[in-house]
Amino acid sequence: MTAPAMLPLIAKRDERATFAVYDGRRVPVGGFLEDVQVLAARLPARAHVLNLCADRYRFVVGFAAALVRGQISLLPPDHSPVSVARLAADYPQVYCLADDTLPIAPPGLEIVACAVRGGADAAGAFRAAPSIAAGQTAAIAFTSGSTGAPVPHPKTWGMLVAGAKAELARLRIDVAQGMHLVGTVPPQHMYGLESTVMLGLQGGLTLHAGRPFYAVDVCDSLASLPRPRMLVTTPFHLRALFAEVAAPPAADLVLCATAPLQPGLAADAELRLRAPLYEIYGCTESGQIASRRPAQDARWRPLKGVVLSGDGDAASVRGCGHAAPHLLNDVIERLPGGTFRLLGRKSDMVNIAGKRTSLAHLNHHLNAIEGVRDGVFINSTNDADHASERLVAYVVPARNWSAADILRALRDRIDPAFLPRPLHLVDALPRNPTGKLSMRALASMTLPATDPSVEFQ
Repeated sequence: MTAPAMLPLIAKRDERATFAVYDGRRVPVGGFLEDVQVLAARLPARAHVLNLCADRYRFVVGFAAALVRGQISLLPPDHSPVSVARLAADYPQVYCLADDTLPIAPPGLEIVACAVRGGADAAGAFRAAPSIAAGQTAAIAFTSGSTGAPVPHPKTWGMLVAGAKAELARLRIDVAQGMHLVGTVPPQHMYGLESTVMLGLQGGLTLHAGRPFYAVDVCDSLASLPRPRMLVTTPFHLRALFAEVAAPPAADLVLCATAPLQPGLAADAELRLRAPLYEIYGCTESGQIASRRPAQDARWRPLKGVVLSGDGDAASVRGCGHAAPHLLNDVIERLPGGTFRLLGRKSDMVNIAGKRTSLAHLNHHLNAIEGVRDGVFINSTNDADHASERLVAYVVPARNWSAADILRALRDRIDPAFLPRPLHLVDALPRNPTGKLSMRALASMTLPATDPSVEFQ
């Protein structure tokens, strides 16, 4: 019987090399491995773990300790009480791993504090990095199903490692570079797991333990680290950063994902952060699929190991380390040389008066308007056959811009058939920590008492 393939938990590095910056202190590789060993011995004998650690270093220690114990990390789309209660019902062997400040969990769900030494001397540490079976299920990520019930997508350790190596090769990062990484995205999100946690484990990057959200915190986090340094972020966080800070600390590499990135914002980011910006395209089902540098080229290039088949709304993909392909939820246009354009999600396609476009296309033009700080189109159609589609827009305006001003600018950019009916001005959009919006959050949003909206004539 053939022994299972084993893959190291962490790329080979000197045990004295810095793995993370935690609480202002540098944690050596040896200290990290010791934290993993100590926590693994403390974990309860359960099959699944819900890792709610907001601190990135604690999350990685908890994720690694669970791997060592053969436990599976559950990655729900959100951590609302309803979602956590549903997980507890579906996975009765689950327990919760958390920072020192423990969250309120459903009755019966055991909570374990992720205690770490953080910064301990590597001397006497658990020097031999453990290896994990490639076929071991490391995590289960969830997408929202058509019925509203989350759909599980198991990720083996081999899949996660293959994706990390493909990303590192595309970004041309190796252990010897000594890159420091700041992430504004939570490690529980698939993008955060792949591009912060796995890059730290497999690429030798030094992780910043915090998860800065506000512009001043992003700047402080970058400034606290030596060069070279990398920012892993989202379009939402970039817009918020540049709205408050004209010249943030320089980076050496910027990575962006979770929503379409406008070329103008990408170019502005490269100018202000003085670094190349790469965008990642992927999905929960297959992980990372492709990358591009949008300030220079709109085309996407698949990562090594990714196989695309089909075209248009019938395209499928087999991700890095995945054995079987799956149908994409996006519409793509295959191009010569193996590249492709992303035209939008299938569910985003709208057809009005015989004219067809996507919500992604409309959102691109809306957010390119000088007077728009943030904005989104939604399809408010309730008809099952979409016989009378109706678009509505919610916009956070720049100072002194009215709904009429924004609508006039929009008329110059899109076909009149797709103008919103109406366009609402709001103080903020209900985005989650990765910058995404849900239809449920938009539907429940309370409009201002005197809604300054305009409906096109």
